[in-house]
Amino acid sequence: MNLKRRQFLFLSSFSAIGAGFFGWTFRQNHQTADITDLTTAIAANPAKKDLLLRFVSVADTGTGAKGQYAVAGAMNTYHKQNPYDLVVLAGDNIYNNGEIEKIGAVFERPYQALLKQGVKFQACLGNHDIRTENGDPQVKYAGFNMKGRRYYTFSRGSVQFFALDTNSNADWKNQLPWLEKELSLSKAPWKVVFGHHPIYSSGHYGVNQSFIKIFTPLFQKHGVQLYINGHDHSYERTRAINGTTYLVTGAGAGIRPVRRSEWTEHSAEKLSFASYEVYKDRIEVSAIATNNRVFDKGIIQLKSA
Repeated sequence: MNLKRRQFLFLSSFSAIGAGFFGWTFRQNHQTADITDLTTAIAANPAKKDLLLRFVSVADTGTGAKGQYAVAGAMNTYHKQNPYDLVVLAGDNIYNNGEIEKIGAVFERPYQALLKQGVKFQACLGNHDIRTENGDPQVKYAGFNMKGRRYYTFSRGSVQFFALDTNSNADWKNQLPWLEKELSLSKAPWKVVFGHHPIYSSGHYGVNQSFIKIFTPLFQKHGVQLYINGHDHSYERTRAINGTTYLVTGAGAGIRPVRRSEWTEHSAEKLSFASYEVYKDRIEVSAIATNNRVFDKGIIQLKSA
């Protein structure tokens, strides 16, 4: 059946979780999102000289509703113009309670065109994902490429990625020593950490002081240039803070208000995803909205400190 004819339930609100969590609603995007049958072929951009890796990130996606399909459509259009084969999926992959039986509606169908092209999604767990069986079915789900691990690392060329479980019930006793060990052993010039919860954010949840104390010394010590997260349903890019740029890409299906802080380079309430083009000396970041337009561009230097 053509995706235009499918009717998707719009999740109007989410139940509270934890202190200070308030319900929120998605703002509907009124564009039609048919991501599988593009009638007009889009010419691929010429290969960029010295480009080492291109990947994208998105989070808070798993609704199966209009907003998710609009962002997925933009991701597909961007893929046709600028090929990539890696998506960092930073949690809340299945709303509302992480039920794996919804995986077709909230992952396999929205990203069908990308999955058919061999694009690999590397996921971590969000707070909604652990509501059912503590997220174990997602950890085991092949399409999320977690391979049974709640925190893990993988490499793509000169970039090493570190996926974290940032939930309150995570195995912090073992996860933090693991992270420090893996960072210390890494020979990769580029180190990218991702998890669901923000460290620096001007959105609904704001700055996480506990995470600042836990993570920022590790990031500075071991030269982590980028931390990617969701949870706040907005886009925000910070300046380099002690050598690390913090990037919120939680507007993968719905949006909430976001402000600016003294360390904010750009923030926006736009359904969107982020693209990263990795070079030897820099990462070029682009934020892309559902109208396929770039609304923020930034550069992360190899030596940001």
